[in-house]
Amino acid sequence: MPPLPFPDSLCHRCDAPPRYVRTGRGVFILCPRMPDKYPPQPVLSCPGFRLKPAPRPEEPGAEPV
Repeated sequence: MPPLPFPDSLCHRCDAPPRYVRTGRGVFILCPRMPDKYPPQPVLSCPGFRLKPAPRPEEPGAEPV
């Protein structure tokens, strides 16, 4: 898995599923929740941010606690 673009961005920890759009000029993060669909990165503050819940251990891909 390639490293996340803009590692400090809140988008990676948000429960709104971001979509990563790669073009010849860069990487953009599409937000399904915000009217400004491609916010300037890194997003450090966002009124639509909701923390993604941690995966439960019985879910596939979850890491043991």
